[in-house]
Amino acid sequence: MAGEIESRGLVTVGTPGGSWYTWWRRDPLPELAPLAGFRAAAISEPARISALTHLGGAEARERIERGHRAYVALVDDAPVGWGWSAAREASIGELWLRLRMPPGNRYLWGFETAPEWRGRGVYPRLLQCILRYEAAEAERFWIGHEPGNAASARGILKAEFEHLGEIMILPGGEMLLAPMSARAERVQAGAAILGARVVPM
Repeated sequence: MAGEIESRGLVTVGTPGGSWYTWWRRDPLPELAPLAGFRAAAISEPARISALTHLGGAEARERIERGHRAYVALVDDAPVGWGWSAAREASIGELWLRLRMPPGNRYLWGFETAPEWRGRGVYPRLLQCILRYEAAEAERFWIGHEPGNAASARGILKAEFEHLGEIMILPGGEMLLAPMSARAERVQAGAAILGARVVPM
């Protein structure tokens, strides 16, 4: 569906590609209200990943070999959500885009919450656990969602990610990032990860 973005008088017509967020080490990470029985863990055994996430064992193994790390959220030891952290490369299928992660960067992706646990705060708690776990190794974290996914937006913002901007795809395939943040360094860094051009402000 075509749409428009406007930035101080500049209007670009294109297709909405989603929203883009970041969290950098030393950014605030306030504690969320406790969720009884909740914990999260990194898992590396393909068979266990397959059992907890319903992902095939071969695909789980292939993701691990590509430098991805799986995380699972549990409540009273029952799996209620899961997701991935990419340290080297990843794909955003909706945008036909392959990302290359510079050293010290992580792309968080592939999150799912069990249907009966949606709306109960599993997603932001799992995201915060990943940030705390990986911040010793990584400086910058990136995450996005497709257009109109209000539930994902709420969870990402609740976890304390910063909304960097909106992605737009021009008819010729060029990708733009329309800033929602005033922090130019972060906007430029986020655009570089995407291979996007920042809309002039």
